[in-house]
Amino acid sequence: MQRELVWFEEVKKIVQPQYLEMENKKGKTPQELFTKEHRVLMRQGEKWMKDTATSCLLVSTIIATVVFAAAFSIPGGTDDHTRRPKFLTEKAFLYFTIADGVALFSSSTAMLMFLFILTLAPWKRMIY
Repeated sequence: MQRELVWFEEVKKIVQPQYLEMENKKGKTPQELFTKEHRVLMRQGEKWMKDTATSCLLVSTIIATVVFAAAFSIPGGTDDHTRRPKFLTEKAFLYFTIADGVALFSSSTAMLMFLFILTLAPWKRMIY
């Protein structure tokens, strides 16, 4: 569908402006004809987009859950006397903490993006 839209926009650039508003024998403008002819393709694209977004939302939610749990269960545990992490001075602990934070931010962002795709039902009206 995207390729068809790009093609249509490129043709609009090279066609003389008066032809963009002219109607054919059935009284349809080029935009109306394009919309009618590509309705099925648009619905198929919308269904594919929603199915893909649903699957990806599930995966990013699982990743966020695991990463969130890992953030609160400190590797190696804590020292009984000082209540500080045992591996606080280790470089690997710092790398783990940074990687965990990046993973939590990334998966949360992905969840929001896929949720936005799923809840934006009238997105197709913006195209036409």
